[in-house]
Amino acid sequence: MAQAVGTKLGPYEIVGTLGAGGMGEVYRARDPRLGREVAIKVLPAGYSTDPERLRRFEQEARATAALNHPNILAVFDIGSQEGSPRLPGIPASG
Repeated sequence: MAQAVGTKLGPYEIVGTLGAGGMGEVYRARDPRLGREVAIKVLPAGYSTDPERLRRFEQEARATAALNHPNILAVFDIGSQEGSPRLPGIPASG
């Protein structure tokens, strides 16, 4: 389900859509606590009950979080909202 501008995902507020694909939807959002923009990947709700999709989503989060490079976003949170797992990260450019 696409998230509307202004929707809150945890502490993050959706600013716009960045893209969508087979493993999820990616949104530009704002973290008002720290005053920065983030990217949030959301696993579609239909996949949230599939143990294999959840495992792959969490594996992606761990693998990306283990990387440290200026051209790769930094993962700093993983969680869920209304049954849909989400993966916020700081965009590499900022």
